[in-house]
Amino acid sequence: MSTKNLSPVLKTSFVLLAILVLLGIVMPDGYQVWSEQLREVISDKFGWFYLLLVTSIVLLCGFFLVSPVGQIKLGEPNSVPEHSTISWIAMIFSAGMGIGLVFYGAAEPLSHYAISTVRATPGSQEALADAFRYTFFHWGIHAWAVYALIALALAYFGFRKKEKYLLSVTLKPLFGKKTNGILGKIVDTITVVATVIGVATTLGFGAAQINGGLNYLFGIPNNALVQVIIIIITTILFTISALSGLGKGVKILSNTNLILAVGLLAITIIIGPTVQIFNTLTDSIGLYISNFFRMSFSAGSFGQYNRDWINTWTIFYWAWWISWSPFVGVFIARISKGRSIRQFLSIVLLAPTVLSFLWFSTFGTLSTHVQSLGNVDLTQFPSEQTLFATFSQLPFGFIASVVAIILIITFFITSADSATYVLAMLSDDGNLKPKNNLKIFWGVLLATIAIVLLLSGGLVALQNTLIIVAFPFSLIMVLIMVSLVIELLHEKDKMGLSITPTRYPKKDQPFKSYEE
Repeated sequence: MSTKNLSPVLKTSFVLLAILVLLGIVMPDGYQVWSEQLREVISDKFGWFYLLLVTSIVLLCGFFLVSPVGQIKLGEPNSVPEHSTISWIAMIFSAGMGIGLVFYGAAEPLSHYAISTVRATPGSQEALADAFRYTFFHWGIHAWAVYALIALALAYFGFRKKEKYLLSVTLKPLFGKKTNGILGKIVDTITVVATVIGVATTLGFGAAQINGGLNYLFGIPNNALVQVIIIIITTILFTISALSGLGKGVKILSNTNLILAVGLLAITIIIGPTVQIFNTLTDSIGLYISNFFRMSFSAGSFGQYNRDWINTWTIFYWAWWISWSPFVGVFIARISKGRSIRQFLSIVLLAPTVLSFLWFSTFGTLSTHVQSLGNVDLTQFPSEQTLFATFSQLPFGFIASVVAIILIITFFITSADSATYVLAMLSDDGNLKPKNNLKIFWGVLLATIAIVLLLSGGLVALQNTLIIVAFPFSLIMVLIMVSLVIELLHEKDKMGLSITPTRYPKKDQPFKSYEE
C-alpha cells in the first residue's frame, strides 16, 4: 500500500494512534494515572452535560419518529432495503453491544444488588429493584438513541443527499464547503481514532475475558501467551470475514449470533427460575418507565442518589456509548439504506432495547437468585467468570456455559469484523466498498495495538483515553443534532410533508439547503 495514496485522515489518525500506543508502552503506569485523573475531572465537572445531551438525543429521536419527517426514506423514494429485517436487526445488535450483554448480563445486576448499590442497603429488596431499573436504564433506549443519531445523520446525508459517506458531511448545513477542509478532517480523524481505540481495547480485554471463561471451564492457563493466541486467531477470522463483504461475512456471523443468543436465552429461561424471570421483567419495565425522566436527569445534587455512583456508572456509560457511536453509528448507517426514518428509528431504538431487557431480566435474575440462596458467593468472581459460576449451579449448566463461550467468540469476531470494514471505508474517502488492502491493514493494526498494550499493561490507559475522546465528540454530536434538524425540516417544507409527500426530489438532484 503506497503512502502516496493514503488519505490525510488515515495519516493523521496513524500518527495520533502511534503516540498513544507509545505512551502505553513507555510509561503505562503514568499514562494510566494521568488518563484516569482526566477522565474523573470530565465526569465530575461535565456530568450534567452528558445527562442533558443524551436525554436530548432521546427526545429528538422521539420527535423524528412521530413527526412528518419520519416518512422520508434513507435513499431515493424507490429505494428498497439491502438486507432482510431479521438480518438487519441481527447486524445492528451484534455490532452495538452483543458481547457486552454476554459478559455483563449476569454480573451487572448482581453488582448493583450485592456490591455497589445506588442508594439502598446491599442485598435488600430495594437494592434488587434499583439494580434492574438502572441496568435497563444504562443499556436501554438512551444507549441506542446515541447510536441512532449518528447512524441516521450519516445514512440521511449519504444515501438521501448522495454525499460522501463520511461523518463530516453531516455538518454541511452549518458549515457548507468548510467541511471539505480542516474542519471535516478533524471530525473524520476523531471518528477513526475513537473507533480504533474502542476496538483495540475490546480485542485486548475481550481476549482476557475469553481466556478467563476458558480457564474456569477447562482449566486452560490464564496468561498473556494464551490471550495473544486468542487475539491472533480472532484477527485472522474477522479479517477473512471482512474481506468477504457485508453480504456474506458480517451478515452470516450476525445471523449466527442471533440464533445462538436466542437459544442460550431460551435454555436459561427453561432451566432457571422461569416465573421469577418474567416477574422481574414485568416489574422492572414498570420501574424503568415510571422513573425514566428522574433517572435521565439525576446528577445526585440533592443527596437522593450517590453522586460518586452516578459518575461511576451513568456518566461512564453515557461517555462510553458516545465514544462507541462513531463506529457503531457508521456501521448501522451503512446497512440501513432503503428504510424510512420512522422504520429506522422504531427498529434501532426498540428492537435491541427489548432484547436487552429480556436478556438482563433472565441472566440478572438467575445470578441474584443464586446469590440469595447462599450456596455460593458470586461476588468473589471477576465479571468475566460470573456467568459461568452462575451456570455451574444449574442442571445442564456446563452445556449452557459452552454455548456462552461460543457466543462470546462469534460476537467478538463480528464486532471486530464490522469495525475493520468501517475503518477501511472511512480511510478510503467514504467508499462504500473499500479496498481489501485497507481492511487487511486495519485488521493487522488493531491486533498489533491490542497485543502490544496487553503485554505492556497499557490497555486500561487506552480505555480511559476512549472515554476522554467522548467529550470532544459529544460537542460534535450537538452540531450534528442541529444540522440534522435544519436539513430534515428543510426537506419537509420542500416536499410539503404532512401525511403524504406532495413533491419528490428529481433523480440526482437531492434537496440541499446549503446549496440553494
